[in-house]
Parts: sequence; structure tokens; C-alpha cells
Amino acid sequence: MKITPDTNVLVRMLIQDDKRQARIAEAALLRAETIALTLPTLCELVWVLSRLYRFPLAHIAMAIRVLIGGAGVVIDGPAVDAGLEALDAGGDFADAVIAFEGRRLGGDVFVSFDKAVVELLASRNQAARLLG
Repeated sequence: MKITPDTNVLVRMLIQDDKRQARIAEAALLRAETIALTLPTLCELVWVLSRLYRFPLAHIAMAIRVLIGGAGVVIDGPAVDAGLEALDAGGDFADAVIAFEGRRLGGDVFVSFDKAVVELLASRNQAARLLG
């Protein structure tokens, strides 16, 4: 079977906070021939692990690397790499993915009210501008 897991499936498997659901999630992922990990799912996963579970960014990056390294896992590699680079630098995964996707779709400059993300992107030679 080829599956696209929801964020809650990944959270159950990683956190093991509900043992029954964790076993079900693990079984589904292990049985899958293909696991399509979407960008929204990974963005949500980072948010849940960082905000709700207070995991350090380095641990979250490691968890994502383990997930995407599994057999049969399909991802948008360049976008995920952009998000992981941001996490490694202490930045936000989702903002980096948004900036990457925007460039891919033809956007010239990432704009935000978030000073930290603008500074991080600019430090990586990406066009970014703070609004306001």
C-alpha cells in the first residue's frame, strides 16, 4: 500500500504517548510500500514537536532525518533540505519551506513581519525583506 500519513500518525509513532495508537501507526508505516511525507505534514510535525512537546530543534531535525531516510519514503527533497537547514541554524522549518516554495513558484523576495526569519534568510544570501 502507498500511504500519506497525517501528522498525528507521525506524532503517535515518535512520541509514544498513546501506546495503542503508536503500535498501529508503526505497523501502518512498516507495512507501507511507499510513504509520501508532504510538506504540510512535516511543517505541522515540527510545530507540534517544538511548541507542544518542547523538543529542541536539533532533536526535531534528527527525527525528520530519520523519518525521511526510511525505506520507501518520498519527499520534496529540496524543500525539506531548506527546512532542515533552517532548523540547523535555529530557525523555523515552515518559514524556510515557504521561502523555498515561493522562489520555486517565481517569487523574487520573501517578505515577513518576522525579523528572525528575514535575518536568517538574508544571512543565507536569499532575498528577504522585513515589512513594517
